[in-house]
Amino acid sequence: MDILNIIFALASIGLGCFGWLAPRYTMGVLNLTTTSDTMGMSEVRASAGCLFVGMGIGALIIGTPAAYAMLGFCWCGAAAGRLTSLIVDGQSQKKWGYFLVEAAVGIPALWLNLG
Repeated sequence: MDILNIIFALASIGLGCFGWLAPRYTMGVLNLTTTSDTMGMSEVRASAGCLFVGMGIGALIIGTPAAYAMLGFCWCGAAAGRLTSLIVDGQSQKKWGYFLVEAAVGIPALWLNLG
C-alpha cells in the first residue's frame, strides 16, 4: 500500500511538472492554443501544473491514508470532469486516454486508503 501511494504521489508531481514548467508543451498536447495574452499559460501552470505538484507533495509530507485518499479524490474529480466532457462535448481517443489515466490513479488511491 505504501509503495502504491508513493507512486501515485510521484505521478502527480511528475505530470504536474509538465504543466508548471512546460505550459506551451502541455497546451500543445491538450490541443489548446496560445494568444498574445498569457492567461492561458498561467491557467495551465496553475491548474494542470502546480495544483498536482502541490497535492502530490502534500500527500508525501502528511503521509496518512487520509492524505493519500484526498489525492485519489482529486484524480477522481479530474476523471469526472473528463467523463463529463466525453458525454457532453464529444468523444475522442485522447480524451478516453486521459480519463483512463485519471481513473487508474484516483480509484485505486481511494480503494487503498478508504477500504
